Amino acid sequence: MGEQQHVKFPPEVIEEYAALGIDIVALFSAGHLGARMGVQIVEASADRVVGTMPVEGNTQPYGLLHGGASAVLAETLGSVGSMLHGGSGKIAVGVDLNCTHHRGVRSGLVTGVATPLHQGRSTATYEIVISDEEGHRVCTARLTCLLRDAPTAR
Repeated sequence: MGEQQHVKFPPEVIEEYAALGIDIVALFSAGHLGARMGVQIVEASADRVVGTMPVEGNTQPYGLLHGGASAVLAETLGSVGSMLHGGSGKIAVGVDLNCTHHRGVRSGLVTGVATPLHQGRSTATYEIVISDEEGHRVCTARLTCLLRDAPTAR
């Protein structure tokens, strides 16, 4: 779970990071938490990031998708978009996340789509819409990331 083998990145992004010797798939993966939760990033660009997550294993005691699991998916997708917007010279650090949960889900897969609301020099804000397999909106989230200079190699 959590492997990022089939992520679609724009060719110019792949070239930028390859020239720096950076494994872009690992860099823009869901990380350890996302991997444990089964987050899969399917498509990634600064203008649209798509990812999925299973409901099974990510539920609260009532058997519904946990709101915190939706937040993990949202922050993962918005952070990837922010990092791609910032480019290889920046890192994205989340500074604000809010989530509105619209309906419960008990099974299947949820899909999140992150699109930019603001792409500035020092901040990026993304709206993330999470839907169930029938296309019903489960959660709407907004993430703002601070774009900081990437640390230089020593």
